[in-house]
Amino acid sequence: MTAHVTDEDTAADTAATAAGGAARAASRATTAAIPVTVAPVPVTAVAPPAGTPTAGPGAPPTRVRPGRRRGWAGTLRRWRPTPWPALRATAEQAFRATLLTAFRPTLLTVATAGAAAGVAVGPSGPTTAAPAHAPGAGSTGTKTGAGTKTETKTGAETAAENRTARTAPLPPGPATAPWRPRFPQGRGLEAVSLLYLLVQLTLVVPHLAHVLGWDETVYVSQVDPRTPAAFFSAPRSRGISVLVSPVLAVTDSVLALRIALALLSTAALYAAYRVWRPLLGPVTTALAALVFSGLWIAQISGPEAMPNLWVALGAVAATGLFLRAPREPNARWWLAACLAGVALMRVPDAAWLGLPLLATAGCVRSHRRTLPYLLGGLAVGATQWTVEAYSRFGGVPQRLHVSGATEGGMHPHLNFYNAWRSLNGPELCRPCSGPVHHPELTLWWLALPLLALAALAVALRERRTGSPADRTLVPLAVAVCLSVPYLFLLSYSAPRFLLPAYALLALPVGGLLTRAARPRPALAVTVGCLVALQLVAQYPVLHRMTAQVASLDQRYRVAADDLNALGLRAPCLLVGSHAQPVGYDAGCASAATKGNNRNITPSSVLRRAERMPTAVLTTDARRPPHYARDWTRHPLPGTDGWTAWLAPAPGTSR
Repeated sequence: MTAHVTDEDTAADTAATAAGGAARAASRATTAAIPVTVAPVPVTAVAPPAGTPTAGPGAPPTRVRPGRRRGWAGTLRRWRPTPWPALRATAEQAFRATLLTAFRPTLLTVATAGAAAGVAVGPSGPTTAAPAHAPGAGSTGTKTGAGTKTETKTGAETAAENRTARTAPLPPGPATAPWRPRFPQGRGLEAVSLLYLLVQLTLVVPHLAHVLGWDETVYVSQVDPRTPAAFFSAPRSRGISVLVSPVLAVTDSVLALRIALALLSTAALYAAYRVWRPLLGPVTTALAALVFSGLWIAQISGPEAMPNLWVALGAVAATGLFLRAPREPNARWWLAACLAGVALMRVPDAAWLGLPLLATAGCVRSHRRTLPYLLGGLAVGATQWTVEAYSRFGGVPQRLHVSGATEGGMHPHLNFYNAWRSLNGPELCRPCSGPVHHPELTLWWLALPLLALAALAVALRERRTGSPADRTLVPLAVAVCLSVPYLFLLSYSAPRFLLPAYALLALPVGGLLTRAARPRPALAVTVGCLVALQLVAQYPVLHRMTAQVASLDQRYRVAADDLNALGLRAPCLLVGSHAQPVGYDAGCASAATKGNNRNITPSSVLRRAERMPTAVLTTDARRPPHYARDWTRHPLPGTDGWTAWLAPAPGTSR
């Protein structure tokens, strides 16, 4: 309860102080002669009489609520601009000590004068003082018939109360909480998602807005009603084809497809990391999304029709929903849906994703109810892949065997060096024999396992104090499992292969950086500078890779236009190197007689050449395959030495 000071009380104090020792002696004698028992009666506010001025001489004393700052510091604390809370808090912390030191004499004077009003101002800000006229032990005074009590205190007592008021702490509350750097909260993840979309639309889509890449044409041609479907090899899954089918049903514009995928990937980024906000908080979640989406491979993969980014975001969402499932029953259904989506995109990755989740659910009692949902989601997502395995390859084991042969043999192999070499390009390092591009920009990749181990050590240490460690252990385990086939079983690499591991490792690493920077302003600035430097360092790699991909894709378009000019029009067949992307752009079916995508024999090519226009595409001027040695040679200008060998027109003598 706040004590209010009346005009009668102020007049009594002023008269008692001016009278000196005589008045104080008389007051003591009077008080001794007339014993008065003062009961703790609430003091109510007395409204000033009508006509009392509100300012200047004769105005009542200013009422100041205890614990509220006045002046510059109070104005700064009440000023809360929405976009810049961290900047305001930093400025207040930097200048508060300087201003309070410079005006310390003035503050001490104000503290002495303000003690009678119930508030003392000290070097650390306003502190609550005992009301000057509140009843208590050691106070003396008289009580009039109207209920007004007059107290008299010695000079030493008043000074002692002033000193106590200046050093007395405030009651617990926001005004006395220790200062901490305030991080932007609430809308951080939304801002990161919009920034991710802006980067895609300005730096990626303009370069890739006209032509699709090699693997993209394979996925897109499966659902494009305007072109024949390309050969679909055993390791692939049809999730991307399902994802892009609504766009291709409306238009064949590559630009429209790129924009649609950019919007969908942005929404998926927000939804995946939004799952983690109740687990890690808004600051850590936004920082993790920023660290992952700032990678050049995440930015260039957004508008591309490739499955790896969608596997990464599905793994992030599934892991977060798995941790929330014991307390939120609805999260189990969403967990099953996420696993089904990942399995639809890539069945092998879904199996590696489900392995640590199933192990955790089997060992931890609180997660055992998620076992049916884990198994059900994986089964539903893998249904199409399984049916296709029996219809095309003779069974699941046979398809896995063919997949391993297509990948070059799945056997134990340390692939760290190839993964590091391909970190900054090219998009497919097979074989990895080229130079390392920008090795100085790969330091973050070498530091990533160290940061993950540090986050693991902090989680284990906090686990001893009762803090949950599963929010760090589970994503780390899932990230390790998802990286096993690409770091230990393959003999080649591509930057997109490790996108799921990057997306999951960003969560514990973001938590580690936030935990380290929150109580230390200097360290917070250092962490912010390092994150900003990492984001800026990704731009030159993104610029070089988008230009490189656009240049290769443009060659596909030029070769397709030249073949159309030579008379190779649908229905037609294109065989040989780069036949899949060039054939898609030219509107022809594609085939290969050798290599990983072999799906036709030379005799079949000759039989089809008798019915439709056919050509063999080579990347140099060497002779064509033996079955096409009599075909006409046509160099393709603007393709860096590609050559087309055109078969005789159907129906002509050979």
